Amino acid sequence: MKNSLLTLAAAVALTAATGLATPALAQMSAITNAQLSQKAGQMDKALESINQAVASDKTKDKDKAKAWFTRGEIYAQLLNPATQALYTKYTKDMQPGEALQKAAESYNKALELDGPSGEYGKQVPAQLNTLYGIAFNAGVAGYQAKEYDKALSNFQLAAKILPQDTTAVLYSAYTQDAKQDYAGARATYNQLLTLDAYKAKPAPVAAYTRLLQIARQENNEAEAKKALQQGLAAYPNNKTFLLEDLNMSMRGGGTGNDAALEKIGKAIAADPSNANLYAVRGSLYDTQKKTDLAQEDYKKAISLDPTNFDAQFNMGIYNFNRAATLYTKASKMDLKTYQVQGKKVEAEGKKYFEASLPYFEKAQQIQPNDRNTVSALQKVYYRLGRTADSERMNAKLQTLK
Repeated sequence: MKNSLLTLAAAVALTAATGLATPALAQMSAITNAQLSQKAGQMDKALESINQAVASDKTKDKDKAKAWFTRGEIYAQLLNPATQALYTKYTKDMQPGEALQKAAESYNKALELDGPSGEYGKQVPAQLNTLYGIAFNAGVAGYQAKEYDKALSNFQLAAKILPQDTTAVLYSAYTQDAKQDYAGARATYNQLLTLDAYKAKPAPVAAYTRLLQIARQENNEAEAKKALQQGLAAYPNNKTFLLEDLNMSMRGGGTGNDAALEKIGKAIAADPSNANLYAVRGSLYDTQKKTDLAQEDYKKAISLDPTNFDAQFNMGIYNFNRAATLYTKASKMDLKTYQVQGKKVEAEGKKYFEASLPYFEKAQQIQPNDRNTVSALQKVYYRLGRTADSERMNAKLQTLK
């Protein structure tokens, strides 16, 4: 028996000495050779050995994770900014991003085989983060150089390395926007909204805003409404979305005044210094015959922005109509009643004409060729006895036909 054991030991020693290793030993040797070649900077030999190891079905299960992790390390070393220039001769025949893709592929395979708590698996997240940074920074460099195709491929690669990372996806969409690939940008913004990170919180407001703007550029009303509702659901007090919701409702004509007033009230709460909102709400109150509320809003609009044409004109119209009503009342009086009350009623009407004048004059300064304003001024000047001004407005009116 002793002689047999000695013979067996001698046979093993002879096998090792002559290089006639078992298949498993050979594949373990391939991993070791790859590591040694990598340390020596002989990356072509390192790649040859490690690709042999991962491709072989002779590699033991316990060594497979190590093989794939080592492959990731070798490809990652080709990308290391500190040493990248040394390895150009090994990467010059590779496709753009190939080394990065293979490094990520290798690390993920190691994680799959080893599990998150294994010797190699637990190292993978840090390695993937490093690869992500390389891809993302390359994307930023490409974007800044306006090399948008290069930037996009790197941002998309970064997103593949860390699939639930939001930044790379968002920057991919920004890049597609920059290269005017609006269909691609829309798809990427929508992809962003589906990420786990945004199931408990809203995506960046820019994503919803651009989806809305792209739909507007494409005259796609259905997509615009969808994007708007998504934006409002995520940011119910956002000024842009509230205003667009109001404008969309008023353009469509399907929203009643009460619903429109509710929407514009929310818009004003979000943007209280917006004169246009008060002017629009004043007009809505006018249609409901709520003249006191309308006047408050017109005056508020003017206080915020004296150049708001609608508010100035509508204040003029309010006073003009009051004056016209009083003059009409006086004109319908019989002689006896007129002799008693007529002059007083007309005097009151004249005050309203006078009150309308500064509003109409300001409106005409803002929009000199607005026919309705010029026509109203012609009538007011006439009623106030300013004949020359009335004739001047009448002459201007003829040029606007």
